Amino acid sequence: MDNKDAEGSPAHDRDNPKAAWRKALIAKRQGLADRAWRNDLLQRVMRVWLIHRPDTVIGAYWPIKGEFDPLPALFRWQEAGLEEDAQSAARQRRIGLPVVNKVDKTLTFYSWYPGCPMEEDAYGIPKPKDTEIVVPTLIFVPCVGFGPGGYRLGYGGGFYDRTLASLQPKPFTVGLAYDFGYVPDLVPEPHDVPLDAILADTGVMK
Repeated sequence: MDNKDAEGSPAHDRDNPKAAWRKALIAKRQGLADRAWRNDLLQRVMRVWLIHRPDTVIGAYWPIKGEFDPLPALFRWQEAGLEEDAQSAARQRRIGLPVVNKVDKTLTFYSWYPGCPMEEDAYGIPKPKDTEIVVPTLIFVPCVGFGPGGYRLGYGGGFYDRTLASLQPKPFTVGLAYDFGYVPDLVPEPHDVPLDAILADTGVMK
């Protein structure tokens, strides 16, 4: 194999700035010395931001490659809903985790709760096992980085872009990232879908 054109090689990074940014940001994220502190800050930002949201079904993700873990804050959100609606069974807050549809490469969300049976998907990422499909009105999206206008730098698979283009009505989308993930030179491609909001450890970025 000729390695000079392989993804992650110097030649590839020069020709594809997104690959270089992605590689550098993932490495920085995985090596964070102040991860616990940053995570605590972003958990607080999430909890405050969610207070006035009307959503009862929220999609999130299982963290990989040093990503921020949104599930503790969402479990708190779910518990708060049970307390607020203790006298009404009409409203139940649910959390969904994505599973890749192998045919059209989109994401379907399945109900998750702490202690939920899990299994690995085709990419080795844990997913809920034998739970029901849910349709989120709000989706928290992991960001490797983010740029002007709310555009996201992801892993390059396009799963979220295809999913958001296919969902009707379109859910409100919120990127989650560390503040050092801001890439001022990030230019969107025609298929990129901007996020509605971005939350970071230093506050609301969009």
